Amino acid sequence: MTAIATPRRVAARAAGHAARRRRSLTVRIVLAAGLVGVLWMWWATVPATFTTTPASVATTVGELSGMLGAYLVCAQVLLIARVPWFERAVGLDRLVSWHRSLGASVVFLVITHVVFMVVGGELLDKAMPWDEFVSMLQSYPDMLTALIGTIAFLVVGLSSARWIRSKLSYEVWYWLHVTTYVAVFLTFFHQLSGGAHFVGEPVNRILWIALYLGTAAAVLTWRFVLPTMDAWRHRMRVEAVIQEAEGVSSVWLSGHRLGDLGVRGGNFMNFRFLAWGHLLTAHPYSVSRLPSDGYLRITVGALGDHSTRLAGLKKGTLVFAEGPFGHFTADRASRSRILLIAGGAGIGPIRALAEELADRGAQPVVLYRAHSTAHLALLAELQAMRGVIVVPAPGRRGELGYDPLDVPAMQNFIPALRDWEAFICGPEGMADRAELTLRELGMPGRFIHREELSMS
Repeated sequence: MTAIATPRRVAARAAGHAARRRRSLTVRIVLAAGLVGVLWMWWATVPATFTTTPASVATTVGELSGMLGAYLVCAQVLLIARVPWFERAVGLDRLVSWHRSLGASVVFLVITHVVFMVVGGELLDKAMPWDEFVSMLQSYPDMLTALIGTIAFLVVGLSSARWIRSKLSYEVWYWLHVTTYVAVFLTFFHQLSGGAHFVGEPVNRILWIALYLGTAAAVLTWRFVLPTMDAWRHRMRVEAVIQEAEGVSSVWLSGHRLGDLGVRGGNFMNFRFLAWGHLLTAHPYSVSRLPSDGYLRITVGALGDHSTRLAGLKKGTLVFAEGPFGHFTADRASRSRILLIAGGAGIGPIRALAEELADRGAQPVVLYRAHSTAHLALLAELQAMRGVIVVPAPGRRGELGYDPLDVPAMQNFIPALRDWEAFICGPEGMADRAELTLRELGMPGRFIHREELSMS
């Protein structure tokens, strides 16, 4: 095989990986520092008598949990605000994962805040819980809007639970999450007007307002203003929709100066098609052919309502594209022997990645899994690429009598896989199976790269 990893390239990529790890650590430190700052704001203004009675302890716990929950909501929003520095440091897929993981903590803190504030007031006033709750609604400032916002937070959090999420369409789930912005707005004024650590504390108020204004500015800038400007600059439109295989279609897009997008093989973008059934939501799709001569292409499997409706797009449909995103690129390759494993709709990014690797002088091997030969999209293109070796593996395991991704088959397919590097993209079950096999065959985890097909 033609070597791709010269000593200079290996050193450059190692330096790049180290820089990304440092930036990722910096993001964690920044978020942790904010959390410490919130704790400091609480501690600096908490009364010395906060442990003297059960009522004061409960109230203090409620106030602290509310402040921490409010901060983590801002952190959640910032993680998916498309801030370039965050995305370059961590990658959008990991940012989305962090965003999800914070969701349970936010729900827990919101519930803790409400329960302990009610319990604290109940112990102090010697009232029944419901009576105390009604009394708080009537006596605390901006409580009605805060209650509506809190309910919205809980609904959004519950909608992300695995079982509930599986019952919702992407569109319903998406618009439920959009209400988070409304919830943040509704609860913000209550925090300032009713929060014991902000009333009469000008420094805390200024810092809290700065946190929320900064979060709002990031969202407006990178999720609305700049994407709209880019959409006008590139004026992207649907050029054609072509069925590539059973359940897989390609959408060709034309536009102005598409090369300026900076798309790399393996990148994905968020696409919003200005057509009925597509206008209200943006979906992430990987690029299967890099911009060239004013065109680029995405190849999409019919995995849900939105992706299924792509086949009905009309020529000339306007497109808003946001990105590119993702670290599933050739820059991560640091070994001379590269195995690309694709399954289903994962062939799109793998195809673009194979082309870029081949252009760099590598001879990547593509292992292409599919249910049947009728599902092998873009196969002819891959086979026609100079320097790319393609091994189709169609058929279900029951029909074949074995799994092409199991240890014996992979070991027979490529001996000494421990010395290779792998890029995997496909359905979660397939990707899990492939990664487990590669690890069992001795390939270190740092040389196994994966791309998820869904960012929701």
